[in-house]
Amino acid sequence: MTSNVLTRNNVKVSGKGTQPMIFAHGFGCDQNMWRYATPAFEDKFKIVLFDYVGAGHSDIHSYNKERYSNLAGYAEDVLEICEALNLKDAIFVGHSVSSMVGALAAIKKPAYFSNIIMIGPSARYINDEGYLGGFDKKDILELLNTMENNYIGWANFLAPAIMKNPGKPELGAELTQSFCSTDPVIARQFAEVTFLSDNRRDLEKVTTPSLIMQCSDDIIAPLEVGEYLHKNIPNSSLKVLEATGHCPHMSAPEETIRVIKEYLAMQSN
Repeated sequence: MTSNVLTRNNVKVSGKGTQPMIFAHGFGCDQNMWRYATPAFEDKFKIVLFDYVGAGHSDIHSYNKERYSNLAGYAEDVLEICEALNLKDAIFVGHSVSSMVGALAAIKKPAYFSNIIMIGPSARYINDEGYLGGFDKKDILELLNTMENNYIGWANFLAPAIMKNPGKPELGAELTQSFCSTDPVIARQFAEVTFLSDNRRDLEKVTTPSLIMQCSDDIIAPLEVGEYLHKNIPNSSLKVLEATGHCPHMSAPEETIRVIKEYLAMQSN
């Protein structure tokens, strides 16, 4: 199973340390999106990068519509990677939807994880009574419909808005390219699984110490979402970044690295 899992998810291991640090990419991205952040941790940690099935250089033939019909299937992939590499006490760094994937993995097998670092997380993207997720359901359904009918147009419109760094247009272009290089059928299903998920009831089950990193202006995960997560995840810390957009590990890597390092230093004291 080991080699199959490592090939399936295009797992790459580097770094000089022994404690694992797993970096999990968000929707429409791949492990390459971490390249501005991971070098800062290579001296002290064992860096584990991977691609979800359907992203990057993963084995697209391993895609199983039923397995990946909810986030639990992606969490199972994370646990299988941990098992294949014999990891324990790993620091899981998840961007966007991967924050909840990491939470689900840690709920199921907490021994694999020492900390969860969530970058731009959301427990539910759709507004509900007494809960602001940032989107009305009709907006999400329209978004999914556009993806189905005009995937390239959808990517060109949405990626720069998600990045929200007009001063660095190359980052929006990179995200657009990443969206466009993902299989549109798999991307459409992953988007549906992501944007229609509701993990609010899972939050109280997370026993792993967690850091919630929220951007100051993010169309995908508004500030209220970060506050909600902090209130409902036991043993969590909330840090609002100066960075804008939804991908601070790309647009503001220095701040992202500093906040993670400060958090980990506090945890080790």
